[in-house]
Amino acid sequence: MRTGDRREITVRRDVPAGAERRVAELYWAAFGRKLGPALHPPETGRRFLAAHLHHDRAVVALAGDRVVGVAGYQLGGRGLTGGGAADVLRAYGIVRGLPRLALLALLDRTPAPGQLVMDGIAVDADHRGRGIGSALLAEIARVAAGSGCDRIRLDVVDVNPRARALYERHGFTAVRTEQTPYLRRLMGFGAVTTMQRTLGDRRDERR
Repeated sequence: MRTGDRREITVRRDVPAGAERRVAELYWAAFGRKLGPALHPPETGRRFLAAHLHHDRAVVALAGDRVVGVAGYQLGGRGLTGGGAADVLRAYGIVRGLPRLALLALLDRTPAPGQLVMDGIAVDADHRGRGIGSALLAEIARVAAGSGCDRIRLDVVDVNPRARALYERHGFTAVRTEQTPYLRRLMGFGAVTTMQRTLGDRRDERR
């Protein structure tokens, strides 16, 4: 990718066919520190993510036909990143797979009724500062409203103030913070803040 690529950015729902590897790379670049202990080594982790994506649980940003941003979400019992216990054990074996399942369980977040849970936003480094995160959040809000949800929930870790600032600009407020000092050495963060946005009757998100 060319640095400073100024091609028009378009936003669409669903992961395009053939872009699974690219989406996995973006997710790993953004969340590899958190996912790494469960899905390392990186190449195996990216391959696992690509193989088990739920294409219809994402909003993506495209520069031309290249994915440069992705926002995953959980709805109807499925999120962007799939793969069950059997898939993890098949990829890593029983001995290495069981502790990985325990770590993945720590990251699991189940939506409440009427709630869409975001899995995070990942934007290509060369395309940051172009409003892609904001465009993805706006489309996620439309997905939530169109699915009958009145709230969007997400978690942000204490070492990612830039993401938290983005969410606050889009109406998310903190509802609780969980201190996780036991995860600092393992996953690189020591606290997780749950944020929520109530959609209400915001007509602009329903268009």
